[in-house]
Amino acid sequence: MISLSSEITDSKGRRARRGWLFFDGNCAFCTSVARWSGRLLGPRGYGVAPLQDPRVQELLALPRDQLLSEMRVLTQDGRQIGGADALVFLARELWWAWPFYGMAQIPGVLRLLRMGYGWIARHRECTSGICSRPATSIVPESKRKQIGG
Repeated sequence: MISLSSEITDSKGRRARRGWLFFDGNCAFCTSVARWSGRLLGPRGYGVAPLQDPRVQELLALPRDQLLSEMRVLTQDGRQIGGADALVFLARELWWAWPFYGMAQIPGVLRLLRMGYGWIARHRECTSGICSRPATSIVPESKRKQIGG
């Protein structure tokens, strides 16, 4: 088993006692959420690092396309948790987020959280205002002409 304490440090040389939260460092939305999360989780023993760090890809042993598909938590005992499941896992660390954790225990809610997280993860490049996806309009073409669009 890999000991995270001895194998990886954050950009400031800090080690994490309990685990790591890995995020897409090329995503402005993900980076801002990670900064906010780091302030909350750091005192609880979790480090925060970008998935693009070469040590992370080696540590998680995932192909690059899977590596960047979702945020991941790697616990001190080697468990990997991704996406909505990682959010629910981390919610247990914050007393005020326990209602979120509790709601995720209701049958069907975690499935909905996974679907929502998946949608956000697939569209995260659109959150910074620069979107590689073509713009779509909810107004049909025939109506756009009538309203001046």
